[in-house]
Amino acid sequence: MTQEASRPAAPQPQPDLNLLRTFVAVYRSGSFTGAAQLLGLSQPTVTTQMRTLERQTGRELFERRPRGVSPTPVADELAARIAGPLDALLTAAGPEGAPGGRAGPVHLAGPSELLCTSVLPALAPLVAEGVRLRVTTGLTDTLLEELRAGRHDLVCATTRPRGRTLTSVPLGDEEFVLVAAGHWAERVRRRLAAEGPAALNEVPLVSYAEDLPITRRYWRHVFGTRLTRAAALTVPDLRGVLSAVVAGAGFGVLPRYLCLGELAAGTVVLLHEPDDPPINTGFLVQRPGPSENPDVDRVRDQLLRAARSW
Repeated sequence: MTQEASRPAAPQPQPDLNLLRTFVAVYRSGSFTGAAQLLGLSQPTVTTQMRTLERQTGRELFERRPRGVSPTPVADELAARIAGPLDALLTAAGPEGAPGGRAGPVHLAGPSELLCTSVLPALAPLVAEGVRLRVTTGLTDTLLEELRAGRHDLVCATTRPRGRTLTSVPLGDEEFVLVAAGHWAERVRRRLAAEGPAALNEVPLVSYAEDLPITRRYWRHVFGTRLTRAAALTVPDLRGVLSAVVAGAGFGVLPRYLCLGELAAGTVVLLHEPDDPPINTGFLVQRPGPSENPDVDRVRDQLLRAARSW
């Protein structure tokens, strides 16, 4: 045996923590750009670090896609091994507070109606105690993409996110109700019970979107039929839909929580009370792992407690 053959193989260099932290950020965000925003790095720096890590491990970690990256089985295995210990290490190192010891603002996003009606009142005590909030409204799909990219800390979502890059917990259920002002109810409520949804053909439909997603779901779930009519009025805010319905513009399908006061006051009336109303579960969503801002956990916990009574 020659001296070269008996010489032990040189040990492989161990990836440093910065490379592993960047790897976990790419894995969770689903893109180099998203990881760069999360970590405060440039996108070329993230790309270089991932190439270095792939060279050190000798394995491909991510497949490049038209939008973002997809982890390979090797990346799945690596993330399963290191993500938890790395999170624990970063938590033990302590959060990086804002200047002067103040925690940074918590960036919260969700549907405008839910935020304004339920979420912000629930968080008012935390604001009074010094927690800072920055609130963004929008549609769930867009907000979840922005969450993956690091623009938000928490998102109140109307659907559960798919994939491994986000974690979610149920926030609460919202029941949808079919409502109109009293004078419309007097004209069609009894007919609706006898004739079904055809009784509403003479009543204008008010919706928050042209494709009528809530109303179409109600028709399928309650009446077992396809909605074929168009809206007479669309307004991209359910509070605007409620305002128009109260004023007598027509009927609408709304979350019950949004019109509780109007139902109690009689300014809107239930047109139909099915035994099995359509219900949608909302979720509170965030990226996996610990946040560097301790107020994110305070906001999260406060919302989960408050949602029990919504």
